[in-house]
Parts: sequence; structure tokens; C-alpha cells
Amino acid sequence: MNNSRRKFIKTGALAIAGTAMFSSEIFAAKKRKEILGIQLYSVRDDMMKDPSGTLKQLADMGYKYVEHANYINRKFYGYSASEFKKVLDDLGLKMPSGHTVMGKQHWDADKKDFTDAWKYTVEDAAICGQQYVISPWLDVSMRKTIDDFKAYMDVFNKSGELCNKSGMKFGYHNHDFEFTTVLGDTKLYDLILQNTDPKLVAQQMDIGNMYGAGGRALDILKQYPGRFELMHVKDEIKSDKKDAMEGYESTILGAGVIPVKEIVDMFQKSGGTTHFIVEQESYQGKAPVACAKEDFDIMKKWGY
Repeated sequence: MNNSRRKFIKTGALAIAGTAMFSSEIFAAKKRKEILGIQLYSVRDDMMKDPSGTLKQLADMGYKYVEHANYINRKFYGYSASEFKKVLDDLGLKMPSGHTVMGKQHWDADKKDFTDAWKYTVEDAAICGQQYVISPWLDVSMRKTIDDFKAYMDVFNKSGELCNKSGMKFGYHNHDFEFTTVLGDTKLYDLILQNTDPKLVAQQMDIGNMYGAGGRALDILKQYPGRFELMHVKDEIKSDKKDAMEGYESTILGAGVIPVKEIVDMFQKSGGTTHFIVEQESYQGKAPVACAKEDFDIMKKWGY
């Protein structure tokens, strides 16, 4: 996620009779299936101009899952939750996850409860069929002292409890500051992983955002195996653009410096990752929709 996006996002048990071998085969067949989707911020301008038409293009490419990045005044890209669900259904699309920033305004510290605005966010996510309500940002004011930060991680867990009541999980998506900000003697990203309950708070790792800040997905996986239910699949190249993140911008999968295939394979095996969401925010002169198609074809070639 680059600086332009930063501005954008601020607005029953199985019982089988038979041999143990047969049973093990049945259990193997029940293995969770990976989801390949796209973050709609990848085609943000197209979505603002013609959301239903853009979604149709994505569906025609073969995408079956999308992740939103536009929920304003209880509307997804201008549609109410029920209206947007119908648009998706008509195109054969599902939206298992979405990005909505949870900020200080969403938690009433005196009442120790969420404001109506956040309760509506969770309610509308459930109407759309989401499995995850993901916050992709932490305001600077929340990451100044370790005590305040840990207190807000408790709000993360409480948001997980709220989402759980509607059959969903709360989630967090990283940028770069989680790897450059240190409170006490611990990086912010470690504090997030150490102070959230994995049963309530899912982690969506963006393997590209962290790269320029020194974050390396495979190293983090060794430290926290099984903690990453979702991933933003992204590649990066060096960039001197003003909106580049720590000197890097995203590019077509496999064309940059990140060992993307190795990462997605390893996270599928030991990261607990089932939701692989393509995101590309910079295009090097290509049309965003064309990049979405290239990225999809590459992921399918890789077996996803």
C-alpha cells in the first residue's frame, strides 16, 4: 500500500467406519481449499467509475473472490450492503474479506463498547457474506507508547469477539511502519502478534508493504508459524517515486525482487494461509485491469 492509498483508506466431527487408512484418506480430502482473490484497490479508478462493469471484467478473467477497499457511510462503492451482495451474486463472485479502518472514533473508552459506526461496519460485512473484517491501518496516536498500544490490542481482541457473534473474525493488515516502529525494545509487528488472540484476530500479511522496511515474510513465518490466515500477494521493484513505500513500488508477480512463489508455497504449507489476495498498486504504464489478468494467470500457473 503506498501513500496515495494511505489517504484513500483514511476517509460435527467426521465419523467414518472402516480402516484407519481409509479414515486418514477421508480427512486428507477435507483439507481446506485455498482462495485466490483480488483486492479491489488494484483497480480502484475503474471501480470508482464503473464498479459493476469492473467486477464483471474480473469475473470474466476467472476471479471468483474479491476483497473490498471502499466502505463509506454504509455503502460499498456506492451500493448498500444488500445491493452490493446482489451485484456480486449476479456475477458469481464472493467477498470473504474487506478493508475498513477501525480507528479511535470506533471505540468508546468510557462505555467500554464500540460505537454504532463500527457495529454497523460489522453488520454490513456480515450481510455481504464476509468471513473477515480487516483493518488496514493504525493511527499514529495509537502507537506512541507501549502501554497505550497494548491497550488498543485489547480493543482488537474485543473487535474479534464482536465479529465472532456474526460468524466472522477481525483481522489486521500490515504496512511498513510496523517494522520501523519500536516500542520498548520490540517492533510493532511483534507486539501485534504477541498481544492478539489468534482465535479472535487474524493476520493478513502484505508481503510487499514490509519489504522496504526490512520485513521478510519467510523469516516472520519461522517465528510465527500458523498465524497468517490471509495474505496480500505482491511483488516489488525499486522506485524513486514520491509515493513509493520505503523506496519500492508493486509490480507484476514474478517480475520483482520478492520470491513470491516460494513465499505463497511456504505459507500454504505452514502459515495457516488459505486466502491469497492479489494486490498491485503500481503498473509501470500498463492498464490496471490488464495487470489484474496477468497476475491471475501467473497465480493459476503456480497452482492456485
